[in-house]
Amino acid sequence: MNKKVGLFFGTFNPVHIGHLIIANHMAEFSDLDEVWLVVTPHNPFKKKSNLLENHHRLEMVYKACEGYENLKPSDIEFGLPQPNYTVTTLAHLQEKYPTNEFCPIMGEDNLKSFHKWKNYEVILENHQIYIYPRIATGKPQEQFLDHPKITRVAAPVMEISSTFIRQAIKEEKNIKPMLPAAVWDYIKLMNFYK
Repeated sequence: MNKKVGLFFGTFNPVHIGHLIIANHMAEFSDLDEVWLVVTPHNPFKKKSNLLENHHRLEMVYKACEGYENLKPSDIEFGLPQPNYTVTTLAHLQEKYPTNEFCPIMGEDNLKSFHKWKNYEVILENHQIYIYPRIATGKPQEQFLDHPKITRVAAPVMEISSTFIRQAIKEEKNIKPMLPAAVWDYIKLMNFYK
């Protein structure tokens, strides 16, 4: 059966309710059948210093997705060469699951730099892109404003950042409402971000 799968990429360091709300909204309120939360091993644009090990971040995504039948954790990028590019991941997934249609999900803010992505034209040619709103300044390039391959979904605007959460945990603040319960428990158990 053909499935339309949204790909929500992130370092998920840690995964928080903002990620979950967006992913679930995409699965429930767009024509996507499933949303895969793709844990990226390491973003070439970000410093690696306080990034938890891949398997710990994947474990937290597993815990966050429990109870949501249309949300799936994915470690597909763990086996791909680094630094990893979305265009490579998409080609790999299409080969592995030829009947699925894969659609990257990104925030409005990422769309502004999308023209700098490796082979972005190839991505646009072969995939529908789903955009969720972000509070951001500036506008995406003209070519992306009414593009037939770009679908905007009016998801809730989430301004929660993993950076903020890591800092708060370090400062021993209680930010329990910002994390899925099982993720909060895992972070406490493992003593992460202290």
